[in-house]
Amino acid sequence: MRRENLTRWPTGAEVDMDEAADYHRSLPEHKQLGMVMRKAVQEGCCLTQPRGGFGTVEMQKHLMQTLDRDGLADIVPTTTDSYTRNEQWQNAQKGMEESSSAGRSLLNGYPMVNYGVKLSRELIEAIDKPAIVLSGTAMPRLTAEIGLAAGYSGYLGSGIAYVTSYTKDLGIEAGIRNYQYLDRLAAAYQERGVELHRRQPGFLTGTNIPPSIAIVVCVLDALLAAEQGVKNYGLELGQTLHLIQDAAAIRACGELCQEYLVRGGHTEVFTPVTSLHWMGAWPQDEAQAAALIVYGGVLAAAGGAVSVTTKSTHEAIGIPTPEANAEGLRMTRMGIYLARTIRLEGLDEYEREKQLIGREVRPVVEKVLDMGDGDVALGSVRAIEAGVLDIPWSPNRHVKSRVLPARDVDGYLRILEPGDMPIPKDALEYHQERLRMRAERDSQPYGPDLAVSSVYEISETLDRLLPFPWRDEVLTKGPKG
Repeated sequence: MRRENLTRWPTGAEVDMDEAADYHRSLPEHKQLGMVMRKAVQEGCCLTQPRGGFGTVEMQKHLMQTLDRDGLADIVPTTTDSYTRNEQWQNAQKGMEESSSAGRSLLNGYPMVNYGVKLSRELIEAIDKPAIVLSGTAMPRLTAEIGLAAGYSGYLGSGIAYVTSYTKDLGIEAGIRNYQYLDRLAAAYQERGVELHRRQPGFLTGTNIPPSIAIVVCVLDALLAAEQGVKNYGLELGQTLHLIQDAAAIRACGELCQEYLVRGGHTEVFTPVTSLHWMGAWPQDEAQAAALIVYGGVLAAAGGAVSVTTKSTHEAIGIPTPEANAEGLRMTRMGIYLARTIRLEGLDEYEREKQLIGREVRPVVEKVLDMGDGDVALGSVRAIEAGVLDIPWSPNRHVKSRVLPARDVDGYLRILEPGDMPIPKDALEYHQERLRMRAERDSQPYGPDLAVSSVYEISETLDRLLPFPWRDEVLTKGPKG
């Protein structure tokens, strides 16, 4: 499989795993993400990591150095472009060449396969932090070979999460196989004394994902990776923007993944949890966006996340400049500092929410495993086909996408419609009770409109989100005199 994969683009010939393993081992520990994540857990740190990619080596190098030095990033990313994500390397080559001629990036990320191992290694040499590939693809095989051989010590992506989030026609089975390749590749590096950090993107479609649904996918993807020999596997959850719910979800995610890993005989898998800045619609007002960024740092730190993936005030506008991206990192870091001593464990509301999440996750995972007769891959494929495992607003035609979330009266993300997911009846009744209270308070019909308004809520302007309390009275009476 590797021989065939590496012949798909000329730069595949540059990959030499033994040479790459020697290079990884030569890096100082603070540039090896697997070790950095373990040390962060030991010392109770919350690390920062942005996203970002540009169309040429020179632009990408400037971005990464800016994030490292000016943004104080603890982990430096390289986001690949859309052509690379879809294995359209000829189009990526054209975009790369045109970007170089134009002196500005005409791609929305870095064409890693086209530049290959030798040139991409220059990016690793240009920074003094560990680097991670953010590929955003269900087809990672050649990008992973190039990135890992270049010296990237982290790779984000997983078979279930990325197929259901980013593809229309690709089957779940194909996506799982693609990531089995990557996970086995990471395990092969492990056998050569290099512990890479694999990470699972539990934020899914990025729009109002209830924690229990994200965590079900985290558990299944973690089991799939462990079965290929991965020992260092991070989990990533998108923020709900509710302090208690996010904190409870972070703790529940780590505990539930370990519960099923140990049950499956995988007793030595390290599973740190990363919190991701709000993945839904963002406000265009930069002041509002800045508040979201700082609050995202607070949520991650107070929730006990090991790292936080950051955004910038340009989120609603387009790809941020290196400087805006670095500014978002510093804003987040300040939020982490302000919340560094806050912990919510033991609070009644926190414990209730954490317990509720567990009660929603376990029946779904159990049903998936049962449908595969204990085989996680087979069970996942069958469960998605049947709607037992469902993802809100998935673009993938193999996913039922009947489950519908909305924000309740207290700001928690709840399940409005469960589709065919085996969520316990009493848990659903609780969700729907709280959602009906919100509908009554906001004078909205109980139904899909609740879900739609929840999607756009955070992007609204402040005069709509939080108007002057007596605005209607002022408008009616007008100013005095």
